[in-house]
Amino acid sequence: MAHPTTVAEVLARLEELDKTLPDTDGVKWFNKLYLEVTQQVAQSAPTLEQDAPGFLEALDVFFGNRYFDAFDAAAKNQYPYHAWKPLFKARKNPDIAPIQFALAGMNAHINHDLAIGVCDTCKSRGEKPGDPEHHDYNSVNSLIGKVEKQMKTWMMTGLLKELDKEFNPVDDIVAVWNVERARDAAWIRAQVIWSLRASATLQKAYEDMNDRAVGFAGGALLTPVGLLD
Repeated sequence: MAHPTTVAEVLARLEELDKTLPDTDGVKWFNKLYLEVTQQVAQSAPTLEQDAPGFLEALDVFFGNRYFDAFDAAAKNQYPYHAWKPLFKARKNPDIAPIQFALAGMNAHINHDLAIGVCDTCKSRGEKPGDPEHHDYNSVNSLIGKVEKQMKTWMMTGLLKELDKEFNPVDDIVAVWNVERARDAAWIRAQVIWSLRASATLQKAYEDMNDRAVGFAGGALLTPVGLLD
């Protein structure tokens, strides 16, 4: 499937997946959270004071395509990245709560994909991940944190009522994840990856190490919490 080239096209594909993925597919709940965040950022970005105009929009596109690549590969039973494998392998498990699927997806997307997306975006624009880009990157942190908090609450209460499902408490699992801290760490990873460009071998080794670590964390986030019969 062709890559989206605009934020509008990224949103269109997220909306299509939201409509077509069944409630029994755990990927739906990450996709819904990601859709809500992307919609809010897309609406707010034009009103923000940007030091690197166009960077946020370009990042949204590169970032979104990382997820779509993982989604399309999983449809063929392929898993190019350890970071995404836990989510796609566990997506049909009824003993995993929707919020766990959502956070496992965020873990893969932010802790693995975002740093690479920042570097890809900067390379395409002939820039480096410097202070102007970092300012704009940080400018949406509070918005993303607010949207994520609202979606967490809904998934842990309202959504479960809608689905008529119950799970053992997941408070400890949810507590270990903070999107703003994750984004801060992702920016540092982006700077490390950027600084390693002169050594392709070392850069790949670093990315592979991070990929495996993120995959390990994703598996932990997806620990089944279904109630025993």
